[in-house]
Amino acid sequence: MDYKIHQGRNVKRFREMLGIKQEALALDLGEDWNQKKISLLEQRETIENQLLEKISEVLKIPVEAFQNFDEEQAVNIISNTFNIDKDAYIGNSKPTFNINPIEEIKKLHEEKIALYERMLKEKDEMMSRLEKLLDK
Repeated sequence: MDYKIHQGRNVKRFREMLGIKQEALALDLGEDWNQKKISLLEQRETIENQLLEKISEVLKIPVEAFQNFDEEQAVNIISNTFNIDKDAYIGNSKPTFNINPIEEIKKLHEEKIALYERMLKEKDEMMSRLEKLLDK
């Protein structure tokens, strides 16, 4: 199956994670933007690079996040990291964890891991800035 990343859905996902409303994003993007245009944008499978770069700048999230994040793949990686025997459902077995899941994930998805680490770092920096603003 040839699965295509849905960039609009990723914009929505990251916007919501940051707690930013469509109206606020529209305001940050400029005069010719409104809530309805953001809603339509988030339904688009692909978004022009120039616009993705502007959204990236506003949300402080790398462009690659919108281009590469695949929730389905992330869920598959997590669910395949451990194996629970059928007996676990009746309490006769303990989950069997893969000895080295991090190494396997790194081999398969080194670029994505680096991206997620950058995104987490940027989120932490943003949270720190917000905390400082709240303290003022």
